Amino acid sequence: MIFNCKNITPESLNNKLNETLASHLGMEITEIGMNYVIMKMPVDHRTRQYYGILNGGASLALAETVGSIASNLAVNFDKRCIGLEINANHIKAVSEGFVFAKANPIHIGKSTHVWQVEIKDENQNLVCISRLTMAIFDKID
Repeated sequence: MIFNCKNITPESLNNKLNETLASHLGMEITEIGMNYVIMKMPVDHRTRQYYGILNGGASLALAETVGSIASNLAVNFDKRCIGLEINANHIKAVSEGFVFAKANPIHIGKSTHVWQVEIKDENQNLVCISRLTMAIFDKID
């Protein structure tokens, strides 16, 4: 177990996403596990490219958002976790419905975290796989 945040729920975190890129793209946290976070995002006019399929940039925004939230949960929001590097392979096109991103830890260190994010469609088909590296900093108020 890497998350020890008490009283953190998907609803409380979703409220913090208001007026952000995540809310603009319709992202929503659906589940927080002992060491993972799942978010969903619609495939609609906000997230599709001109061919009518999910935009790769929207997939990356989803991957970075879910990984960033997971990283901040891992440090109990006592530090600041900032995206350092992200890469992705787009595997399958999706034109409607929802996609679901699950962030799992690969490495949780003092100065960096590495997350694997799998994005799947509603039928559990792999749409995109991403790796996100987060830099961990002390908070400066």
